[in-house]
Amino acid sequence: CSLYLEAESLTTRDYQCLVDRGWRRSGKIIYKPHNSLSCCPQYTIRLNANTFKPSRDQRNTIHRWNRFVLGEDYIKEASKKYPKTKEAKKRQKNEFDLAETVHAAEYATLQGHIPPEPSHRFEVTLEPASFSQEKYEVFRNYQIHVHKEDATKVTPASFIRFLCTSPLERSETNSSKKLGSYHQVYRLDGRVFAFGVLDLLPDYVSGVYFAYHSDFEKFNLGKLSACREACLAREGGYAYYGMGMYYISSCPKMRYKSHYGPSELLDPSSNIYNALTPTLQSSLTSHHYFSPSDAAKGVDEDKAWEAVEDPWEGEEGVMKPGWARRSRMPGLMEAEEVEGCVAGVRLRVGKQVVPAWVS
Repeated sequence: CSLYLEAESLTTRDYQCLVDRGWRRSGKIIYKPHNSLSCCPQYTIRLNANTFKPSRDQRNTIHRWNRFVLGEDYIKEASKKYPKTKEAKKRQKNEFDLAETVHAAEYATLQGHIPPEPSHRFEVTLEPASFSQEKYEVFRNYQIHVHKEDATKVTPASFIRFLCTSPLERSETNSSKKLGSYHQVYRLDGRVFAFGVLDLLPDYVSGVYFAYHSDFEKFNLGKLSACREACLAREGGYAYYGMGMYYISSCPKMRYKSHYGPSELLDPSSNIYNALTPTLQSSLTSHHYFSPSDAAKGVDEDKAWEAVEDPWEGEEGVMKPGWARRSRMPGLMEAEEVEGCVAGVRLRVGKQVVPAWVS
């Protein structure tokens, strides 16, 4: 159960405000789950990019990929030709530098250490979200082989609608921080083998989707991309990284998001972020829907759905006015708040301009 709106144009600042109230986009559609009524409540999750500490498994995934790209011959010869200082070796042994490690195998990083040539030429570029046949072929392979989707439904039009079309206005700040929807494209020896769809917001790198070719499935590219996108947030000054933005505690495929920390979960009722601690995770698991702020007030949200009226009226299935508020949808503004926000706002309806009002 969700509420939807369609946006033709939206500033990144306004969309970030929506994200912080539990909304998320898919193409031009912006939607917000009615968490107390949904079968699987979806909680907005974000990772603090500046305090992110990759786990041993995540670090090993990056190292394994780097060794594949560089090759054993390159690693041995380069260590002799470009030896590290004792201080550098000691620091590398005792500390994990996220940025240094995720960029270590990129061809641009190796420019000062060539020759020898690495086994593969690995490049990552950030480009506007747009269609290309190479990216579409990766998307098609991913949907068919990983998600088992019907091949007849994986079309260029579906790719454009889902992963290229965006209402977000693309721009750059005075500090050259990119804003808008982008594709982070991965190339190996000139071949596009993976790409991530990212919304770059004033304070967020928001991961929309990630697709890779099944030829590279053994490399755990989902972990690799998550670490790279968190690094992009840290290096670009975006503060937070959101992996798909939603976390579903009851879904095994979504639990991986809690493995990246420290993370915070948005309370759907209060729109306040709380640290995703083991205690909070336990509460999410033991309740159909859980809100820390409601729990503090003694509200039992698990029974909220029992008294909800049928939302539809008439043969055409039009939603009853005011139903979302009467159904106690978490996170909706109170009438007084809405009235304060729309006061003085005028709307164009057809050829008429009318003042906004709250029903």
